[in-house]
Amino acid sequence: MSDFLTSQHSRRDVLRAAAAITLGSVALGACASEEDTGETTGVQAPQETFSEPSTKLSGDLKILLWSHFVPNHDVWFDRFARDWGSRVGVNVTVDHIDQAQIPTRIAAEIQARQGHDLIQYIATLSQFEPSVLDQRDLVSEATGRWGRQLPLCEKSSLNPATGKFYAYSPGWVPDPGNYRRSLWEAVGMPNGPTTWDELLTGAAQIKNSKGVPLGLGMSQEIDSNMVLRALMWSFGASEQDANERVTINSPETIAAVEYMTKLYQQAMTPEVFSWNAASNNQGLVAGKMSYIVNSISAWRTAAGSNPTVADDTFFVPALRGPETALAAQHVLYNWIIPQHATGVPAAKEFLLHYTANFASATYQSKLYDFSAWSKLTPELPNWLANDPFGSRPPDKLKLLADAIPWSANIGHPGPASTAIGEVFSTFVIPNMFARAVRGEATPQQSVAEAEGQINAVFAKWRAAGLVGG
Repeated sequence: MSDFLTSQHSRRDVLRAAAAITLGSVALGACASEEDTGETTGVQAPQETFSEPSTKLSGDLKILLWSHFVPNHDVWFDRFARDWGSRVGVNVTVDHIDQAQIPTRIAAEIQARQGHDLIQYIATLSQFEPSVLDQRDLVSEATGRWGRQLPLCEKSSLNPATGKFYAYSPGWVPDPGNYRRSLWEAVGMPNGPTTWDELLTGAAQIKNSKGVPLGLGMSQEIDSNMVLRALMWSFGASEQDANERVTINSPETIAAVEYMTKLYQQAMTPEVFSWNAASNNQGLVAGKMSYIVNSISAWRTAAGSNPTVADDTFFVPALRGPETALAAQHVLYNWIIPQHATGVPAAKEFLLHYTANFASATYQSKLYDFSAWSKLTPELPNWLANDPFGSRPPDKLKLLADAIPWSANIGHPGPASTAIGEVFSTFVIPNMFARAVRGEATPQQSVAEAEGQINAVFAKWRAAGLVGG
């Protein structure tokens, strides 16, 4: 175990070392991807810092993470991880797979009791709490270095019922609405919709006049999980309350399902029931969607493959419903260390090194990744106001500087507990909406069915002492 976990003196030594050493400026790496436009505004990439680990490291560190939606990030990350390993005497290997495969891969490795030492996913992994190490020591060290962690990230990696940090969450990604200005201007909304009612009115007119639908998924994939929760919260509905009591069966949830039924009938097409996580991106880039809820990755892709669509794509914050205006985070990074991991000290030291360099992660992901410690990315507001990668206009992303107030964690208004992780990973919410919208059940029946499923999950984990309430 690393000395920083037990020694305040070593922590101070690390901080002194960190202040003195830099790796130098890193140029933006080339990536053979349609997302690379080759344009920058001449803004220098951040300097990478290096601090000596607080204990001597050796051996292997095996890392598994998703294939980033902005491929340039992975070119940078792989080099970054290997360079760190070479410097500290650790053999680092990095594997990337599609994000949809990661939970299954984690389950298989846990069952086999072997595999990767450090695994990253883009949503809460709380369902694996019994099989992963507590990272409270790592979070405490990070907090000592950089201040309070963003509550959104803390609530997505800490189980308050057990006090265990089942994951380490150094970053997140906002989830704005992406709309085609030319289409919305034609229906009197050049700045896009601001409410769910405006979305219904405008999107229906666009589909009727232009034949272009909007795209909000109702399938078993991560984007559907996110956007449907945003709709529920905006209507005052949630799957649990702040005390982890199941609250899904409410008039507010039924109203949200009824709204989605109208939205589908007037402005959508059946493909949304079979989407994967890339489908809404692909539809927007191809010019076949008037509005999606997504990070900036679809727009970045369009900048390389369909610049006309990219220039016509703008962003809006969370839409307001009868109760509030909230969106789920599009991505919430969870790094877990399975109990079978053999490179635990190296894993924790690497995560501190990675976090200290989150400005580089933000820049190399083309402003996709946001830090859980805002002081680590002091240039982010300037980058968002004047995009280093050639946005037209350059301030198109400026609204994301204020994304925290309208972003919420999975499980809001409660934590992302073990039960919430299972409900999320088994797609109870998308299935609830899809049944009613397809006419397979009434909204009331579908919500009641979801309630039964969620109650069973909560009862199981509450009996194990992993859920409060």
